[in-house]
Amino acid sequence: MPVPTHDTLLHIAERTHWEAARDTGVSYSMSTLGRTLDEEGFIHCSSGMLQVDGVLARFYAAVPRSDLVLLVIDTSRLDAPVRYEQADDDLFPHVYGPIPVSAVIDVRSLPETR
Repeated sequence: MPVPTHDTLLHIAERTHWEAARDTGVSYSMSTLGRTLDEEGFIHCSSGMLQVDGVLARFYAAVPRSDLVLLVIDTSRLDAPVRYEQADDDLFPHVYGPIPVSAVIDVRSLPETR
């Protein structure tokens, strides 16, 4: 099976962690809800909104959407490798290092819980 590649990746971020990185200019290093890059070994990302919706439903259902943002990451601006790895029945992109603030090209609101 060929490994997919994408020009951009999506990452669900807790608003406070993203804003702290953005405001200080320090690379973003949260992996997932309440876990850091150091704890997890990589930063969880998604290839598209279908994956984002599944992750939101499965892991972020109890988190108010106003506390979250969706980071759009330009993969050409990453210093760390991106690996696509199996999780459940899908391949998810994982970034094996911090995400420079300059690699985040858009910050979006997330859809409300359905």
